[in-house]
Amino acid sequence: MPIVEFVKLDKPEKAKHLCQLASEFYHQGKRVLIIVVDDNQALTLDRFMWTYDRHSFLPHVWDNGAVECHEEAIAIGTQQRNPNRAQVLIAASPCSPEFMRQFEHVIDFAETYDDTLRDAARKRYAQWQGVGCELRMR
Repeated sequence: MPIVEFVKLDKPEKAKHLCQLASEFYHQGKRVLIIVVDDNQALTLDRFMWTYDRHSFLPHVWDNGAVECHEEAIAIGTQQRNPNRAQVLIAASPCSPEFMRQFEHVIDFAETYDDTLRDAARKRYAQWQGVGCELRMR
């Protein structure tokens, strides 16, 4: 069962958090998979990862079917598959519990700035709590 960590967002700044979290786990020697809603978000995040911190580089790939992702430390995707054998899932888009269970660590978001998103996060939190996962808040 994974450790499930919810990151509280009071403002819509998810891209910044995605990069910071990916960097944190990468520097711990973990492979990371970031799941986003669609190709537009994947492309935006791919570009943002090149510029968000002028003093560091995060080796990453966009899993768009055009390149192999097996050796990359960080993969960005829209499909529920684990192309780089990641241990950490950062779910910027909701994923099925079955998919999420294959990871050691799952990051989810509690977007408190929007009532609908906040309520959806509460439901996901309750689901994880119901299956006995170790839950944390950031």
